[in-house]
Amino acid sequence: MSEKKMSSSRRHQLKSLMLSIAKGLLEEEDREREEERERYMDECCPPLSVPRTLQELQELCREIHHKIDVTDEERYDLETKVNKANKEINDLKIKVQDLMGKFKKPVLKKVRMSADAMLKALLGSKHTVNLDLRANLKQVKKEAKEEDKELRDVGDWRKNIEDKSGMDGRKKMFEAET
Repeated sequence: MSEKKMSSSRRHQLKSLMLSIAKGLLEEEDREREEERERYMDECCPPLSVPRTLQELQELCREIHHKIDVTDEERYDLETKVNKANKEINDLKIKVQDLMGKFKKPVLKKVRMSADAMLKALLGSKHTVNLDLRANLKQVKKEAKEEDKELRDVGDWRKNIEDKSGMDGRKKMFEAET
């Protein structure tokens, strides 16, 4: 609490002073930029003299065409350099991330979604596919189950022996034959 608070009038005065200095610097920077632009234009673009004869006009066209080719080559070279630099920057960023080894897996929310809703989300609203999963299940006939049960009963020899053992078993055998 050793620092004393500045009064609001003093703060506003300093702020206005800083803004006026910054405004002057920006105006000076704009003037310098404009002078640089004019100097560059005078250097690179000499005043145009309109030729009077056809020969002079053709020569002027050749010069302009040559200048256009040179600037196109420069533009292409600069563009390739920039693309190459951007690719190197991206590669270096990936290497830095690999070296840091701090990849955080995003926390995914659990979403309850039916198969129809999932397909609709994946394929869009145009493709509405209704999946009835129960329709694709194998149909089991009850008759087949009964046949399997009979085969299983006959096939189990222990059950047959238990049924036939004793007087009850012999009685069943005779009743079944008659």
